[in-house]
Amino acid sequence: MKYYLIAGEASGDLHGSNLIRELRQLDTRATIRCWGGDLMQAAGGELVKHYRDLAFMGFAEVVKNLPTILRNIRFCKDDISQWQPDAVILIDYPGFNLRIAEWAKQQGLRVIFYISPQVWAWKENRVKKMKQYIDRMLCILPFEKKYYRERWNWEVEYVGHPLVEVIEKARQQPAPPEIDALPAKPLIALLPGSRKQEIAVKLPIMLSVADAFPDHQFVVAQAPGLDESFYGTFFQNRHNVSAVHNQTYALLNRASAALVTSGTATLETALFGVPQVVCYKGSNISYQIARRLIRIKYISLVNLIMDRPVVTELIQHELTKENLVKELRAIVSDRDRIQTLQQEYARLKNLLSEGGRASANAAESIYAFISERKG
Repeated sequence: MKYYLIAGEASGDLHGSNLIRELRQLDTRATIRCWGGDLMQAAGGELVKHYRDLAFMGFAEVVKNLPTILRNIRFCKDDISQWQPDAVILIDYPGFNLRIAEWAKQQGLRVIFYISPQVWAWKENRVKKMKQYIDRMLCILPFEKKYYRERWNWEVEYVGHPLVEVIEKARQQPAPPEIDALPAKPLIALLPGSRKQEIAVKLPIMLSVADAFPDHQFVVAQAPGLDESFYGTFFQNRHNVSAVHNQTYALLNRASAALVTSGTATLETALFGVPQVVCYKGSNISYQIARRLIRIKYISLVNLIMDRPVVTELIQHELTKENLVKELRAIVSDRDRIQTLQQEYARLKNLLSEGGRASANAAESIYAFISERKG
C-alpha cells in the first residue's frame, strides 16, 4: 500500500521514523512518501520536503513567511494528487496538517491523524471540523480518549506515548564524551526551552540558585537550533555551571534533579526518573492572555496526565530564587519526597506504555484500517 506521511517538526520526524519502520514490518510492499526529516528518510520514506523548510514559530514569523507557507500547502496538495496514496497520515503539526486533512477528505482520500492537536488546552472549536475530515484519530495521551468521547461524542484510539520507547532506548546508551567530561558531582540539569525569548527570561532565574548548591554541578541543555555563544553571557562568574549541546537525553540519563520549562520536556524528564521542578515565566501581557485562552489545571504534562500535582510548578510570579532553592532542596535531599516522586513516575510510565510500543500500536491500527477499507 501507499502511505503519505506529513511531519513538520523534529519531534514529528522522530515519531514518524518509528512509525515508518513499524509500517514496513507489517506491510512488506509498503511505499512511503513523506514530509519530515533525516530520520524519516533513513527509516525508508521518500523525503519530499524537510521540516527545516516548514518550521515558522510565532505570529510575526508566520505572517512574514505566509507566501512560503501557502506555496508549501499548494505544493503538498499537488504532490498528493499526483501520487494518489491509500492514506494520508498526518503527524501533529496542526496549523499545516489540519488544512491538508480538510482538503484530502474532500478529495476522497483516507485521513489518519497521529498525535492529536492539544485542543483540550486551546482552540477547542477546531474539533468540529476535525470530526468531519479525520477518519481515524490516534492519541498519545490517556485522557484524550475520554475527552473526545465525553465532550465531543467522538471515538478516538489511544495507542500509548511514543516517548516511552524512545527514552527506554536512550537510557541504554553509553554516555557520550561530552557527558563523561563533566565534573564528578551530582548533576542538576537545566532545561530552559528552545526559543531565545523564553531562555532569556527563565535561565537567569534557574542559574541564580547555583550558589546555594556548591556541591552540585548545574548543566544547561542547549537547544540544537541556537548558537552556543548565545548562552555564554548567562554563565559569567559561576564556577559550578557548564553546558552541553544537543545532548539533553544523555544529560537527563545522568542527572540527579532538573529544573525544566513546561512542555514535553517535563514528560521526558519524568520518564528518565529525574526529580524535577517545573518553571514557567513569560511577559505579563503574554501570561495574562494565556490565562484567558488556555483552559487547563496544570502546565506540565506530568500533572495533566496524572490529574494531580505530582511535580511542583512555579508559574510567573512564583518563579523566584527563594522558591526555587526551597523546591530544589526538597527533590535533592528529602528522601521521602524523592521516593514519592519515583512511585508516581512509575505509575505515569504504566499509563503511557499501553503495551510498551506506541509506534507498533499506531502502525497496526493504520494498517488494519486501510486494509478493511480496501477490502
